[in-house]
Amino acid sequence: MIRFFAASADIQGDTVTLSQDDSAHLHSLRVSPFELFTVCDGEGFDYVCKLGEKSSGTIAHIVEKRASCGEPTVRCHVYIALAKGDRLDYAVQKSVELGAFEIVLFHCARCIATLSNMPKKIARLQRIALETAKQCGRGRVPSVCVAESFKVAAEQAAFAELPLFFYEDEKELSLKAALERGPVKAISDSGGNTLGSNKSSGDTSGSNISDSNKPGDKTAGFCTSRYKSISILTGPEGGFEPYEAEIAREAGLISVSLGPRILRCETAPIAALSVIMFTQNELEARQSQTGSDCQL
Repeated sequence: MIRFFAASADIQGDTVTLSQDDSAHLHSLRVSPFELFTVCDGEGFDYVCKLGEKSSGTIAHIVEKRASCGEPTVRCHVYIALAKGDRLDYAVQKSVELGAFEIVLFHCARCIATLSNMPKKIARLQRIALETAKQCGRGRVPSVCVAESFKVAAEQAAFAELPLFFYEDEKELSLKAALERGPVKAISDSGGNTLGSNKSSGDTSGSNISDSNKPGDKTAGFCTSRYKSISILTGPEGGFEPYEAEIAREAGLISVSLGPRILRCETAPIAALSVIMFTQNELEARQSQTGSDCQL
């Protein structure tokens, strides 16, 4: 069905007040009075609606309310270095499709793109995020913003359970191994109780990787930790300067590799996000089949 987003304040009782743009869109599509479409409140619920025979076109009538099914259980915060041309458009669009919770842009030493005219750029990218969220059935529209500096971006990214810094000179720790090691941050459950973590936030070594490859372990080679939040930080066209890698590590990020090949700046975040979403979805499927509790 056609999909729109509306603020919670525009959803009252059994009606939804559509924006002028959405009303015009419905009119251009020649939607019939009783043809169904979806309005999402961006907070986890979808409303199946119809215009009704005597509707003005701005008021939709709610037929059914149901939970949104397009949101992943893990919140992936994607930090992307500024890129030139349409590379950034591509990275934002695909990140939204794959389930990014938010997208934060930042400038660093080897970025070719500059911070000039950022309000206009952010507005355009936010529109791309909105249209993509409609197209792929998301339950919310991920925000797109810009960090004040690379250092600020690294510090923000470090608050996730698993904060990952993708560095082309990393030779030891792979993304797969980092996912297997478990959360590195202590988190709180809904009752405010602190849940354990496998590592202290300052330990960025690979020494605490889980021993899931023991003989006879049926989950060998597979991510066995289900995360609530993961951050991924990827670099610009020319990669990171060594001192920037040090800033990232000091902030608490874990330096990881995506493999022996050098990926383009718009490909790296998509590759990382794809792997993360796949492993978490597979883990959830296995746990639902076995009835085991989620490992946090």
